Amino acid sequence: MSGDQIRFGVYSGPQHASFDGYLELWRRCEELGYDWLSVFDHFMPIVGNPEGPCFEGPTMLAAMAAHTSTVRVAILVTGVTYRHPAVAANIAATIDHISGGRAEYGIGAAWMEDEHRQYGIPFPRLGVRMDMLDEACRVLRGLWSEERFSFEGEHYRLEDAQMRPKPVQERLPLIIGGDGEKRTLRIVAEHADVWNTGLNELETFRHKLDVLARHCEDVGRDPGEIRKSLTFRAVLAEDEASLADRRRELTPALPMEDTRFSFLTTEQAVERMRPFADLGGNDFLLSAYSPYDWESLELFVRDVAPAVRTG
Repeated sequence: MSGDQIRFGVYSGPQHASFDGYLELWRRCEELGYDWLSVFDHFMPIVGNPEGPCFEGPTMLAAMAAHTSTVRVAILVTGVTYRHPAVAANIAATIDHISGGRAEYGIGAAWMEDEHRQYGIPFPRLGVRMDMLDEACRVLRGLWSEERFSFEGEHYRLEDAQMRPKPVQERLPLIIGGDGEKRTLRIVAEHADVWNTGLNELETFRHKLDVLARHCEDVGRDPGEIRKSLTFRAVLAEDEASLADRRRELTPALPMEDTRFSFLTTEQAVERMRPFADLGGNDFLLSAYSPYDWESLELFVRDVAPAVRTG
């Protein structure tokens, strides 16, 4: 799963949307030429009104996999607390078959306490969830790759477990989200094929890469084997005048409490992303929430992606 090819994708939570509307997003993004698309894993909206509708993540991913044919399909990322990792391993393998070998499965330590509270799902302290994440990664990979797999951990135990069919892909990519330096990046170094974080400050990314490299050295792994995936939120326009018009039009309707939100011309977006690509950023993922910003989605893949790829 490693490599130098830069991919461009859309991170789209299935919230505040109908099934048909969400399917339209995926079909249009595939037609536009995106490399990668994902759902998220939440039981309530995380952007805008939390009282609105929100589809279940892996089920929606299976549906999107069945309705697309070329784009990579992913979930970014599942909460380790929501499903036993043996169940998750079967879900991921099934989706890999539905997609014809295009699936990528993301997992993290979970963070949204309200989801756990409302459904009575235990939400242990962060250190415990990190331990669960580490064990879950071992269970996922073991079931995906071994004919019979046994595991004795603090949180999960498997005895001579089988899982068939195996994924279509010889190595189904495992995405790990988060950037905690002590635990998360250590787990990334040990288990991840893809590391996902936010596209924030360049120096922060550089520092996190250094931390990840040290963890990789400790576990005897080449950090170049791990793709670096960067998610961001933005409104794009072709030029400054169009950007000003879009800002006036869209600002009242946008959740501007999200400090990661940016208004950028396509040229500014290229200038912002190139340094990250130069440092080793492999995947650039534009967030999309209903109602979808079709202009930004089109500009990102049409104008920004080719310019970043060519450097």
